[in-house]
Amino acid sequence: MSIRSIDPSFHVTGQIKPSQLAEIAGLGFKTVICMRPDKEGFLQPSFDEIAVAARDAGLTAHYLPVVPGSLSFEQAQRLKGILTTQSGPILAYCASGQRCATAYEMAKRVA
Repeated sequence: MSIRSIDPSFHVTGQIKPSQLAEIAGLGFKTVICMRPDKEGFLQPSFDEIAVAARDAGLTAHYLPVVPGSLSFEQAQRLKGILTTQSGPILAYCASGQRCATAYEMAKRVA
């Protein structure tokens, strides 16, 4: 897991595993956001698996799937809504983290 800081409260990474959620919580994160559609990749854990492991680790989990190259205004608005209701550091993930970084930049600019 390679975590990249976008700003002090928002970080991105590639695909995570349910077994990594306790470690993620131990790093101080409070929320995880999955921006990868289920079944996008071979052997990718489902969001439901991630959500259960996140809950067990004391984390809040959100599912905001974005198909590569098709981030919509509505998805950026949803991300902004999540960002405004969460406290503590957020870790967003997709296949590489790039989708999440792009969505974050777009979310900062929507009204």
